[in-house]
Amino acid sequence: MSDFPNKARVVIIGGGVVGVSSLYHLAKRGWTDCVLLEKNELTAGSTWHAAGNVPTFSTSWSIMNMQRYSTELYSRLGEEVDYPMNYHQTGSIRLAHTRERMQEFERACAMGRYQGIKMEMLTPDEAKARYPFLETHDMAGALYDPTDGDIDPAQLTQALAKGARDMGAKIIRFCPATGVTQQDDGSWIVHTDKGDIACDYVVNAAGYYAQRVGEWFKPYGGRTVPMMVMSHQYLLTEQIPELEAWSKENGRKLPLLRDVDVSYYLRQEKNGINIGPYEPNCRAHWDVDSDPMPDDFSFQLWSDDLDRIADIVADAMERVPVTATAGVSRIINGPIPYAPDGLPLIGPMPGVKNAFEACVFTFGIAQGGGAGKVLAEWIVDGQTEWDMWSCDPRRYTDYTDHDYCVQKGMEVYGNEYAMHFPWHRWPAAPDRKLSPVHDRVKAQGGVMGVYNGWERANWFAQPGDDTSEESTHTWGRSGPWEQRIKEECQAVRDHCGVLDLPGFSRFLVKGAGAAEALRGLITGGLPKVGRMNLVYISESRGRILTEMSCIRLGEDEFVMITAATAQWHDRDILLGAMPAGVTVEDVTTTRDTLIVTGPKSREILAGLSDADLSQGWLTHQAATVAGQPAFLIRVSFAGELGWEVHALNEHMPAIYDALLGAGAKPFGMWALNSLRLEKGYRAWKGDLSTDYSMLEGGLERFVKLDKPQDFPGKAAILAEKQRGVKKSFVTLLVEAGDCDAPYMSCLWHDGQIVGETTSGAWGYRINASVALGMVRADLAVPGTELEVEIYGQKCRAVVQPDAPLWDPENERLRA
Repeated sequence: MSDFPNKARVVIIGGGVVGVSSLYHLAKRGWTDCVLLEKNELTAGSTWHAAGNVPTFSTSWSIMNMQRYSTELYSRLGEEVDYPMNYHQTGSIRLAHTRERMQEFERACAMGRYQGIKMEMLTPDEAKARYPFLETHDMAGALYDPTDGDIDPAQLTQALAKGARDMGAKIIRFCPATGVTQQDDGSWIVHTDKGDIACDYVVNAAGYYAQRVGEWFKPYGGRTVPMMVMSHQYLLTEQIPELEAWSKENGRKLPLLRDVDVSYYLRQEKNGINIGPYEPNCRAHWDVDSDPMPDDFSFQLWSDDLDRIADIVADAMERVPVTATAGVSRIINGPIPYAPDGLPLIGPMPGVKNAFEACVFTFGIAQGGGAGKVLAEWIVDGQTEWDMWSCDPRRYTDYTDHDYCVQKGMEVYGNEYAMHFPWHRWPAAPDRKLSPVHDRVKAQGGVMGVYNGWERANWFAQPGDDTSEESTHTWGRSGPWEQRIKEECQAVRDHCGVLDLPGFSRFLVKGAGAAEALRGLITGGLPKVGRMNLVYISESRGRILTEMSCIRLGEDEFVMITAATAQWHDRDILLGAMPAGVTVEDVTTTRDTLIVTGPKSREILAGLSDADLSQGWLTHQAATVAGQPAFLIRVSFAGELGWEVHALNEHMPAIYDALLGAGAKPFGMWALNSLRLEKGYRAWKGDLSTDYSMLEGGLERFVKLDKPQDFPGKAAILAEKQRGVKKSFVTLLVEAGDCDAPYMSCLWHDGQIVGETTSGAWGYRINASVALGMVRADLAVPGTELEVEIYGQKCRAVVQPDAPLWDPENERLRA
């Protein structure tokens, strides 16, 4: 093959809409010497049989951003690349049957307005006016999205392909990749049946074959891609005369209709209807040895299985009776890949240098445009415009085995339109990672949550408390947990609480040059030997990449502690920054942590430990507790006198038992969240994310612009300091009703959206609703009155002074 390229800057494996969009966006950025490999024809995987719906709706800020970008791209793409496109922005109506669903819609509507999407809340009558065939019985209301619609998946992919080719990128069809080899310099050789291609970067965009492709990267630090494959069915009706007449009279298609409480969509397809259910009685494929994934399933479908969806289809026909007048013309039943949370994998491949993922898209058509943009930014810039942690492959670590992926994938599919209440835990595949005192925590009444696979108590139930899943189906703070959280916070305030915190990510960094390497990585300074402090790492724009606790054991020996969810994310940062001779050892799973905090914590520990408990705040020491070797750090995320007690797993049960025996009261993660908000302490990937700069985040005290090291983002932070920030971090007291402010609640001033909350909850020590957020810089003045929109209700909120709401002088903390 004379024109076969033997070299490229990037090789993309997979020719579905996401892979082609990634190629197109790389070319738009000027990276035209890129190659896409497809083993069959473009769109041969999930793309060809996709329904082609293009919603913007999401309650995730980053997913909505990505989908909004797709709609904007698709509306101009045909003209931009001179390719015919069938893209219909019909708008959509989402039906609500309950008050809770209306609250969810109000939240999404506010986020949409903030992003410039003119969503509207509708009454049942207003919904019927826009969709005259609709029966409105038992409806509470609806949400209208004018940007929603549908597109032809094949045309979309071919348009992106034409645009990429026109800019010089190459697409090689009928050319399966067969493996990869990494060179000593981190570059790659991609092997194919037609020859090898040398490249700087490689992208796994292989759709439902992504796990197979991912296996090639295991020798270079990779892992099994966390995914499974679902059978997804939709059916097309025959033509409906009434629909044809309405379309002719109005000159357009009906809006797309979704009854999310029943779990289906209805979309006009020519003059028939496309009925797409997401049934709880769902079916996984290629999940057992007796049902192996074939080597090639291009342009293939499975036999239909109507019994699974019959009840949902019947409900749809009652909701829109005209649908029942037509027969079924075709049934589509094809493979759709699912990650355990239903969101795609976009970003750096965990543990593998110069490799990326853009795969496992459940809604690839809706997200494909935005995904290509994000992936191109990751490769070209090393960072993305929007914080995309929701899709970052490193959000999963080592607990996502095959059984877990299948259970969670089926759970997500069967609850595709379900509401994600803040108190609710999805029950499938529990107990992946257990603390050494897990049984003791459960025996105390622990109601567990999951944090990067680790089981932690969210709250502690007492006999008679309702711990059913149904009790958690609320946006409000009121529930059986509320009194218990209050009691736990009061115990920490007045006496001593103990929180078991397995999964704290820990890295031992040591070797000649470790200190200097860290100075060149973090924005601030290092602690002295024997002390610890918080350190921050920014990216090149000066935005907040991560936060770690830095414990200095020796001149060139450190323990770096970070959030459980950040384990693989921060591991890659540390490994990438350390020179030869400096080792980074992940010791997360060998140790457990207890937070022991409250005014009586010193007294309780003194009776159990030989530690010098007079040492000041931000110190650390080796000691024994309950006769067991331990490591004590004088710090408390709860904002009271306290210590973190770290110990090897085998030593922790005796320590935990002794603390309980001495009177410490167990408390959970929800109490800790309340306590940290009262202190204004930030949480990673809520308050601390790459959506905000270090200066916007109020973290200037952790930045040393005068140090000689040129840490990432230094120039950007200096430039921002000179011109001034656009947003500022604030603490708000909110006159909230039944609900506290969730992440990304809009902040209003004089009828305009001026910012957003980053977290919120009730503060039980100050007896008020607290929110942290970002607001237009000129409004970040103590006493400024704002409004925070909480599930459709605008509540008065007042900007507080730049100090903790609880113990503003930190006297209790430093006691």
